[in-house]
Amino acid sequence: MKVAVFSDVQGNLPAMEVACEHILAWGPDLTIMDGDLVNRGPSSAACLDLFESLRRSQGWLPVLGNHETWVLRCAREAPATPLAAEMRRFADWTLAQLGHRTQALAAWPDHLTLHPPGADAWVHVTHGTLAGNRDGVSASVSDEALTAKLPPDLALFVTAHTHKPLERRLGETRILNVGSVGSPFDGDPRGSYAQLEYRNGVWETRIVRLAYDRGRTERDFRDSGMLEEGGALARILFEEWRRARGLMGQWRNGHEAAVLAGHCPLAEAVDAFLAGLD
Repeated sequence: MKVAVFSDVQGNLPAMEVACEHILAWGPDLTIMDGDLVNRGPSSAACLDLFESLRRSQGWLPVLGNHETWVLRCAREAPATPLAAEMRRFADWTLAQLGHRTQALAAWPDHLTLHPPGADAWVHVTHGTLAGNRDGVSASVSDEALTAKLPPDLALFVTAHTHKPLERRLGETRILNVGSVGSPFDGDPRGSYAQLEYRNGVWETRIVRLAYDRGRTERDFRDSGMLEEGGALARILFEEWRRARGLMGQWRNGHEAAVLAGHCPLAEAVDAFLAGLD
């Protein structure tokens, strides 16, 4: 049994096209998109259209990520304040691009489980952990902290969210973080996805890294209008993609409190943060 799992495309169509082509050439029995297909990038509608076409023609399955959850919340709830509206402008921009397609996200499940025919080797696939789709598994999370966040009696737990590929164990359970197709945070700009293959009674896993046309993605950021219409935070998202590094957490730790307290306008705080990057 062969299973492909990819995640965190985040509206990067050129990266997704390369990953999908590679997956189709490999020929898995099942392919799972493990959340965050949309938002943060310039081409969410095109990425969703591509996934839906492969879902219909190839039987690919989705899992809900935190960015699908956030876009759906933006569709339901208006921002409470003008500042809140400004800080979520990139998500509302994505929502406008998706239009009626947004309805498709609401039916996506939070997790999927599978096992090879006739074998008790269960795999659990979710975007984060049982604690939620914003709860990522990284190298720094202790085994003790993970124990309550994973289902029992698994052969393999497959996760994403952190944008960093990872393989580790929790007792007898193997843990695999598939990384990100569209915006890796480990310094390697190539996209990643996971190949799982059940052979000789065990799940063999492999992280695949794929180069793609990053010049085309940069043009998509600029030509789509996202950098102009997505608000100040869209510029940080672009830098995250460009540098293949997570930056939003740094901005929150160093600048968000002053913005929320009204001590500094959002755009000025973003300017200061970007100017201070090495």
